[in-house]
Amino acid sequence: MAVGGHASVLRPRNVEEFAACFAHVERSDVRVGLRGGGNSYGDASVNTRGPVIDCSRMNRILAFDPSSGRVEVEPGVTIEQLWKFLLPRGYWPRVVSGTMFPTLSGALAANIHGKNNFAVGTIGDATAEFDFLTPTGERLTCDRSRNSDVFHAAIGGFGQLGAFTRIVLDTKRIYSGNLRVHGISCRNLGEMMRMIEEQKHASDYLVGWVDCFSKHDAVGRGLIHQAHYLHPGEDPNPESSMRVAHQELPANIMGVFPKGEVWRVLRLFNTRAGMRAINQAKYVAGRLEGMHAGVLQSHAGFAFLLDYVPNWKWAYGREPGERGLIQYQPFVPAARAKDVFQELIARCQRRGMEPFLGVLKRHRPDPFWLTHAVDGWSLALDFKVAPATRAKLWELCQELTEVVIGAGGRFYFAKDLVLGARDYQRYLPAKQRTAFAELKRRLDPAGRIENNLTRRIFQFEPAG
Repeated sequence: MAVGGHASVLRPRNVEEFAACFAHVERSDVRVGLRGGGNSYGDASVNTRGPVIDCSRMNRILAFDPSSGRVEVEPGVTIEQLWKFLLPRGYWPRVVSGTMFPTLSGALAANIHGKNNFAVGTIGDATAEFDFLTPTGERLTCDRSRNSDVFHAAIGGFGQLGAFTRIVLDTKRIYSGNLRVHGISCRNLGEMMRMIEEQKHASDYLVGWVDCFSKHDAVGRGLIHQAHYLHPGEDPNPESSMRVAHQELPANIMGVFPKGEVWRVLRLFNTRAGMRAINQAKYVAGRLEGMHAGVLQSHAGFAFLLDYVPNWKWAYGREPGERGLIQYQPFVPAARAKDVFQELIARCQRRGMEPFLGVLKRHRPDPFWLTHAVDGWSLALDFKVAPATRAKLWELCQELTEVVIGAGGRFYFAKDLVLGARDYQRYLPAKQRTAFAELKRRLDPAGRIENNLTRRIFQFEPAG
């Protein structure tokens, strides 16, 4: 879904220039948005009422401890830069998203999670400390004991309080550039959730693909991908597998067809009938995959599936206003998740607006103030958007939101474009909302940091 807009862009190269950008905003009496890689599905990095500060030029890796794997970076370092630096040194990021292109400042602002959230938590859980610049020019070093309130509010705070200027992360020691991956075919959503619960204590990664077109006893059928790190000695040639070249995603499918053109083929199937057929074919392929032993797959190949087909979003349309997609991702406590997700899928089917893709993950709680996390599950649903159906889709999403909030669920703003302030106020406890608003008034008293997401969801008033 095209949600961008025109804005002037400021690109600082260091902390001093970043502070000068904030001073310029203050003198100009405008509202500024902060931007990392611009990879959110919604409007988290868009500001149509003022300038944007883009941190991508602050992209140096500052320090690395080879004995512990702790790494210190500037905010514009991307996940791609980080893993390519770490891998030859025997480490991998503890938490990555489904694409390698977000900046680490954007990843912290969204508090991203991966396919191993049930085991290691979010990227905030992997963060040791950070330096933080407020709109007033104050510079803070934050961790779980120093400026703890800022630490737990800024991670997952979507850039509303200030800017990360230095980030220190703990990483994962690995002994191979490959993972051992197994496919587990599941006849319905209930079986998939049961299998994930059974396997989560013995797995490093677990993620489920869900067919949202299937009905009745087969509702939510699909395929689990389970992955394990290799132990020392299991990889006969780790020097080779831990080279960056081994991880690079191939440019062609079967060595012939350019991946950069695959979106054109996908576009031919980008209809209800076409996606129903693709989901059916994927389920059959998953049944066959589940009959075989596991395979070795590179870390990048497993982690960054969204990057496997370049420009895959173009399959939904390239022109602004033509069409696009949104993702709706609710997080629901474990006791209610199965019933809620089955109800969400059923309502989509009754409206004839089935999600073209569904992804199931298991989650654990975290201590961050605006967290989306629960001790439970998420189901990410990709919806096609077209001008003729947009209003009806938004109505459907509001209907789904009522079901989710009624079950004690939460949402993830990096994937959202449909929620409003009333929804946020209903699902996030008042104590957390009040504490965050008070911190916002202290660190950004003039309310200088603002973007389309914060205007839609948070609607903070300046201090005084």
